[in-house]
Amino acid sequence: MADQPFDAQIRKVNDAVIIDLFGDIDAFADQSLDESYRKAVSSGAQAVLLNFTGVHYINSTGIALIVRILAQSQKSGIALLTYGLSSHYQEIFEITRLADFITIFPDEMSALTGLETA
Repeated sequence: MADQPFDAQIRKVNDAVIIDLFGDIDAFADQSLDESYRKAVSSGAQAVLLNFTGVHYINSTGIALIVRILAQSQKSGIALLTYGLSSHYQEIFEITRLADFITIFPDEMSALTGLETA
């Protein structure tokens, strides 16, 4: 399988910002993912939702990038949620215990609803 270049796009939905992730999350994703998260936070978001629907691959460096975003969100008091993870990556999030700190939803509507009820 060919590498899929990483891209991230942000969009605001109410008090949340969704970061739509595309391609492979690896060392090459570092700058773009960090910049997208900073833009999301600077927009005044109360929560950041990571949309993994377009993600093809996450390696250990990619997991470390997600852990770094989690640490930043906890430090800032901003909720961090995810959706669109494949069953394989849901299992990885459980094994690495990321799922203990990031709520995982199946889709965008569920995540936004979960945010409203939190």
